[in-house]
Amino acid sequence: MYQTFIGLEVHIHLRTQTKVFCGCRSAFGDTPNTNICPVCMGYPGVLPSLNIEAMRMGMMVARALSCHIPEKTWFERKQYFYPDMTKNYQISQFASPLGQQGYVDIEGKIGSAIISKRVRIRECHLEEDAGKMIHAGAVSRLDYNRAGVSLLEVVTEPDMETGEEAELFIQQFRRMVRYLGVCDGNMEEGSLRADANVSINLPGEGLGKKVEIKNLNSSRFVRLGLAYEISRQGDLMDAGKPIIQETRLWNEARNETLPMRRKENAQDYRYFPEPDLPIFAPDAAFLQSVDSAMVELPLPRIRRIISAYGLGEEQAGLICEEKSLADYFETAVSQAEAAGLAKNDAGIKIANWLLQDVKRILGKEGMDISDIGAFRLHPARMASLAVMTAAGKISGKTAKQVLDAVAAEDKDPAVIVEERGWQLLSDPAQIACAARTVMQTEAAAVTEIQASATTDKRRSALTAYLVGKVLAATGGKADPKIVNSQLEELLREAAK
Repeated sequence: MYQTFIGLEVHIHLRTQTKVFCGCRSAFGDTPNTNICPVCMGYPGVLPSLNIEAMRMGMMVARALSCHIPEKTWFERKQYFYPDMTKNYQISQFASPLGQQGYVDIEGKIGSAIISKRVRIRECHLEEDAGKMIHAGAVSRLDYNRAGVSLLEVVTEPDMETGEEAELFIQQFRRMVRYLGVCDGNMEEGSLRADANVSINLPGEGLGKKVEIKNLNSSRFVRLGLAYEISRQGDLMDAGKPIIQETRLWNEARNETLPMRRKENAQDYRYFPEPDLPIFAPDAAFLQSVDSAMVELPLPRIRRIISAYGLGEEQAGLICEEKSLADYFETAVSQAEAAGLAKNDAGIKIANWLLQDVKRILGKEGMDISDIGAFRLHPARMASLAVMTAAGKISGKTAKQVLDAVAAEDKDPAVIVEERGWQLLSDPAQIACAARTVMQTEAAAVTEIQASATTDKRRSALTAYLVGKVLAATGGKADPKIVNSQLEELLREAAK
């Protein structure tokens, strides 16, 4: 049995309009080699200029990860040759990154186990991304649109022990940066990707030989790649063979890691200070702008929503998966509460609709839950629907029909209910009249209910049957509670 040490290097594209050291457009999917200039292409004599918004977004992430913000931070040149880096160096941070010595708590279920772990953050550093190599058979093409895009790298300490923990870290980190609005988190587009470092050793012997798995573009591949690599290294140790410090790639077609190159050390990059960029010393105004842009983070929000609205942990987690959904939920509940509905009642009702019916409607319309801000069923309409249901004006079943109608027709719930005549029938006299007709038609059921030999279970089933018949007779408009009470009263009278 070996001890496992896992650290992650997570890279995110910051959502700046332009690149980090030049004014070129920063966007995914544009025609190759159209968003380039002499600066990001590394022409001789050009001068980089720091994108202050990239620095602000980077420090927001550092704040969210409880990192220390140094009084001064600066950039270095990281020397290496690769076809997608035309300058043969990358402007990055090494000696004084913008965020240092932080931590993040991860929580969640792995199988049946509840995991709660603190993962230390070594640093967050800002750098420029490289271009992209596109391989087609024997030919490789280069797209430099990505060269110079604002890239923040977050480096953890080797505090995780399984691929599942690393997957949970990636999932929660992705949700965090999306909440902050600094990255879209689209791993399939490469705007969030991870390198995983893993080593194994005998318990108590400390870190083993580190192997890096490069460019993992899904949390699932992080889990699978680490599971494979832990098993591979264990087999080598069992056989008495050495583990080579190297960089490997995850081959998803073969479900295995494959060698890429021997792992470099920091000295191989020959860092030296970037001469064309001055030291950055954030002043009080800049730090205030970072603090004012911060939002409530997902994990604290989940805990608060559980406490404030009476939701279960799983429900609260799903509601808080996207900031836009959590904002929608809280706005709708607040408006329902202002209209007189108890907060917990509104919260549970609205959460159920959002996680079931609204998700279904959005899927049917080809929308994602993150698009809920543009949904026709805006929070005020959702609140109105909750209040109408709680007041007994419509049934729960009708409420689901109203949801569909609002999404299709862009009308207020009250208007739809009025137009279609979907209001609940709540007049006891009218309901009693319908119940009498049903009791005459279903005389056999009534007789069996009144028979002394009928069991309580059978009597309950027959009563439910009669309730259903009354509801059907009123076109589903009768208030079920009133139907029950009127039936019970009529049955008591008939038994006398």
